Amino acid sequence: MKILVVDDEADVQPLFLQRFRKEIRNHELEFDFALSGEDALAYLKKKHSEVVLILSDINMPGMSGIDLLSRIRHDYDGPPPPVVMMITAYGDEENHRQAMENGANDFLTKPLDFNLLKEKLKPLIA
Repeated sequence: MKILVVDDEADVQPLFLQRFRKEIRNHELEFDFALSGEDALAYLKKKHSEVVLILSDINMPGMSGIDLLSRIRHDYDGPPPPVVMMITAYGDEENHRQAMENGANDFLTKPLDFNLLKEKLKPLIA
């Protein structure tokens, strides 16, 4: 299963690769990374049919995660549409409301609980 992680913090990539090394080694999961919403859209333009899950930060310079989510839901509505989980350091109600109104499948807060994320991924991998 291919996962696109969108986050403007470059240190997110080694963290995901380390936390999911067993799943990557077993070819259960494959990760690609984008450092902005714009990069994510460029990536999706070429490989949207491969991506099953998008994990996107909400607060990024330039295009926000909410704007990216709206574009994904408009441009790549399937079938099947990608699962999109939004991630934010700010677990406030307004970000949550906007994410859900724009079609997010789930909402996670930073620091990311990788055990919780792995649980949420299980039904998608099967």
